[in-house]
Amino acid sequence: MYISHLSLVDFRSYETVDLELGPGVTTMVGPNGQGKTNLVEAVGYLATLGSHRVASDAALVRSGAERAVVRARVVRGDRAQTVELEVNPGRSNRARINRGALGRARDVLGIVRTVLFAPEDLALVKGEPDGRRRFLDQLSVLLVPRSAALLVDYDRVLRQRNALLRSASAGRRRGGRGPSGPPPEGDPLATLDVWDARLASLGAQVLALRAEIVAGLAPYVAAAYDEVSAGQGAAEIRYRSTSDEALADPGVRDGAREPEEASAVGLEARLLEALVSVRERELERGVTLVGPHRDDVVLTLAGLPAKGYASHGESWSFALALRLASYRVMTDGVPEDLVLLSGAADWGADGEPILVLDDVFAELDARRRERLARMVADGGQVLITAAVAEDVPAGLDGAQIQVSTGRAERVDD
Repeated sequence: MYISHLSLVDFRSYETVDLELGPGVTTMVGPNGQGKTNLVEAVGYLATLGSHRVASDAALVRSGAERAVVRARVVRGDRAQTVELEVNPGRSNRARINRGALGRARDVLGIVRTVLFAPEDLALVKGEPDGRRRFLDQLSVLLVPRSAALLVDYDRVLRQRNALLRSASAGRRRGGRGPSGPPPEGDPLATLDVWDARLASLGAQVLALRAEIVAGLAPYVAAAYDEVSAGQGAAEIRYRSTSDEALADPGVRDGAREPEEASAVGLEARLLEALVSVRERELERGVTLVGPHRDDVVLTLAGLPAKGYASHGESWSFALALRLASYRVMTDGVPEDLVLLSGAADWGADGEPILVLDDVFAELDARRRERLARMVADGGQVLITAAVAEDVPAGLDGAQIQVSTGRAERVDD
């Protein structure tokens, strides 16, 4: 897979830009703040409907413009498709495939697949759990595009349940009612069981898919870390759930699942039981305390938590290993011995994704630069940004695009 043409209208710093791209390595060079990252951010947005830099779409639209458009021609084998996204802050984004009618943005998911390395990746190791959850969820959308709807549904139910908990908590404080006894007529608690069931049903599907992805990543993370660091420590990854230790069974964590012990129905039942067990604490705080939205991915190095124990260089090696492992899973597919609890039978190998390295080499020492370069040099399409061309190892020679003040032009022709 590769993008042969990228066009932007009112995206970030670009009023308009049209770029011819091709397979192999392309390096985008220019001083910081000139728009290099904006170009690869647009590619990533086509793949995930999200930015690796900001949470809000408003920042993606050029100042003074009402909307932005990202358009790309995507080549896979002997087939080419044109995909277009219209970014409308405050309104629904829309998408078009092959100049057809505008439709839902998520209809384009799966057409472009990327693995993006960025300086922000260090937070995957050193940062808070929300970044690691987002890493898994973005990867799940790339592997199973229909999971985007699942994540949206779970988030909607979570917000509604939290609103219900806040309302019930405020009502208790006003009325002085204790935890015992049935809720009076009109009490928000009367519908809490219904929301518990909805959250448990959707949450179990998220849990199952995340656990499968972690199990699939684990051997690749270990191998990639070993290669990047030249064998300096064993890297491990596992999923940690808050839902009453729903995934604490080693058979679940490591992918050797027994259906009787770790079925999708079992995950739903455990999550529902956990919600019931913490209800009083939730009513005190007015927030949902268990579920995928509070889970974490545990990263260990030589048996110790990477966060807090790993050096800066080791943390970078671990972050690189997570991205390289994502690339391998997307390229090779689900391990044959991994039993799918989520029912996501459609996830697996779907062609080599586009590799994006956004200003990563400037963050690495010479040894890690060279090792990473060797590991990605044979990628079908590799897009690199760098402030100076000298930051990019010689093994990644290829086409070059000069970026300056909202302009991007090829200089290698």
